[in-house]
Amino acid sequence: MPAAAATGPAIRPIREDERTELTGLVRANWGSSIVASHGAVHDVADLPCLLALEDERWLGVAAYRVEGDECELVLLEAFEKVRGVGTALLAAMAEVARRSSCRRLWLITTNDNLDALRFYQRRGMRLVRIWPDATTAARQTLKPEIPLVGDYGIALRDELELELLLADSADAEGPEPAR
Repeated sequence: MPAAAATGPAIRPIREDERTELTGLVRANWGSSIVASHGAVHDVADLPCLLALEDERWLGVAAYRVEGDECELVLLEAFEKVRGVGTALLAAMAEVARRSSCRRLWLITTNDNLDALRFYQRRGMRLVRIWPDATTAARQTLKPEIPLVGDYGIALRDELELELLLADSADAEGPEPAR
């Protein structure tokens, strides 16, 4: 009997009637629906979002904002790991950015987030900037609930910027699949 073809999750924009549920999930996983990013705060509940679904079960969410010719991926959360959810959401985000005439898709993560650094770089994103002590400053001025210590016992201090160039680049086809 032949194996069934693997398909990824369905991806669609969030509906307005789902925003309360989204806010609750993000708060449960992150402690707040507010995300601090390079000196600004964004409430995920107010941003455009894509949902990854299997039937009607939520597998993940991507929140983003488009400004000019750039698309910032503010939050990417796979509720179920190692199922291709994050990869599918990242590919869908690259397509949203292209349709919005963006030249790049970018994001901020923190210096402790080694799993995210591996994930994004394996999918074609490049580390382009380090903002020393930006997380420390965000904790003091924007989001006091940012912990002092993050993943793997690493002190949370710096922001790291990653990008995927979308136009006139070798990456124009989108994120590379994980190997």
